[in-house]
Amino acid sequence: MSTVTAVPIPPVRRAYVLWLIAGLLIALVAGVALARAGSTGIVTTPSGLRYQVLKAGDVKGPHPTDTDVSLVNYEGRLVDGTVFDKSQQPTPLPVAGVVPGFSEGLKLMHKGAKYRFWIKPELGYGERAAGPIPPNSTLVFDVELQDFIPEATLRQLQMQQSMMGGMPGMGGPGGAPGAAPGGR
Repeated sequence: MSTVTAVPIPPVRRAYVLWLIAGLLIALVAGVALARAGSTGIVTTPSGLRYQVLKAGDVKGPHPTDTDVSLVNYEGRLVDGTVFDKSQQPTPLPVAGVVPGFSEGLKLMHKGAKYRFWIKPELGYGERAAGPIPPNSTLVFDVELQDFIPEATLRQLQMQQSMMGGMPGMGGPGGAPGAAPGGR
């Protein structure tokens, strides 16, 4: 028959327990505060588009509409940071001609603004893959809206340019106005 010798454990002082509980509560409050600070300024629209204003731009000016063509600099990446598309220069994009989340985000912006969009799959490419973008991907875009004009105005400008393109001295085969013959 074996016997177990009981080893007395000294009692823990009540003050130590209170300090431990207080420390845990402080850590919990600090964690919540840090989580909120990390998402400061991020807005979620009723459709689920999340965006953050990085630079406000001309807040007194108008917003683009579905009938406008926007001139933007952008970088698109996946949530893991993989860049799948990036403009090399300001790129014209029809506001209604991009994925729904990108279009919705453009219509929130003012000229000169820079936003970050988090586009959930339902507002992006959904269940289909698109090049390097896997199905059901959340897209992250940094977008700077340089300018925008109505599509009708753009078409009119393009038509004028094509009409002047064949006239000597008007930018067609004869060269740009004021350009030295044979270029520089």
